[in-house]
Amino acid sequence: MFKTFILLGSLTALFAVIGYALGGAGGAGMALIMAGAMNLFAWWGSDRMVLRMHNAQPVTMAEAPQLYRMTQDLAARAGMPMPALYIIHEDQPNAFATGRSPDRAAVAVNTGLLDLMTQEEVAGVVAHELAHIKNRDTLIMAVTATLAGAIGFLGQFGFMLGRGRDNRPNPIVTMAAMILAPLAAMLVQMAISRAREFEADAEGARICGDPSWLANGLAKLERGKIGHVNQSAEANPASAHMFIINPLSGLRMDRLFATHPPTEERIARLMALGGPSMQRRTTAPGGTSPWSTPAKRNPWA
Repeated sequence: MFKTFILLGSLTALFAVIGYALGGAGGAGMALIMAGAMNLFAWWGSDRMVLRMHNAQPVTMAEAPQLYRMTQDLAARAGMPMPALYIIHEDQPNAFATGRSPDRAAVAVNTGLLDLMTQEEVAGVVAHELAHIKNRDTLIMAVTATLAGAIGFLGQFGFMLGRGRDNRPNPIVTMAAMILAPLAAMLVQMAISRAREFEADAEGARICGDPSWLANGLAKLERGKIGHVNQSAEANPASAHMFIINPLSGLRMDRLFATHPPTEERIARLMALGGPSMQRRTTAPGGTSPWSTPAKRNPWA
């Protein structure tokens, strides 16, 4: 959380400096209002847009009783309402959460994930997504997108924002800002996204009760996506940061522009979080794990 605060502060400072240098106070205010309006509209309807984008299908207790009960139980343990539950018929194992608040949230899981994992591992993944909802990461990323969008707007239209003919910024400074300011904003935005993944991992481990469940799930997700192209994610790369692991092919950009931290680092942090208890399973009051049935082909549908 501290890292997220520092990164948001850095993004705000970058906006203030670039905005004033290129457009003055009036130009900076105009850019912020325009970017904020666009992102507020996107945030308000983002859950419906993203679910349609990935062809997610709602499921009920009758249609997927084990998955539904598990999600319901984990939400209760997290102290939050039960989110809407969706299934995506996609071979690449993955999952994401969306929604502007815990009361308007949804969790979507791919059939490839359900086919691949044990119930304990699925519980770890679902707990991670619930953590994103509980931490209001959609709100944090909406604020981040607003600031980054405003900086990009300033970089593109700095010459036209608010200074008048006799008070134009230096052309060289403006050209540099047009190139470097949006790039810097994107890097900070990606850093915030990576920080939120680490926080959701830690909170998800607390919700499900055993860090190894999520650690094992992440390892399977990373291996399982090899050879499986997520067509809807490739067609809509702007939604890639929402998934628990990067759904894209990874051939377009290097790690500097990654929306997710390296999976091996996430696993290492979870193992360190678990400490000596990593070798023990958290059990229900009756003495057995509530999700410890053996893996089998899609036991959820």
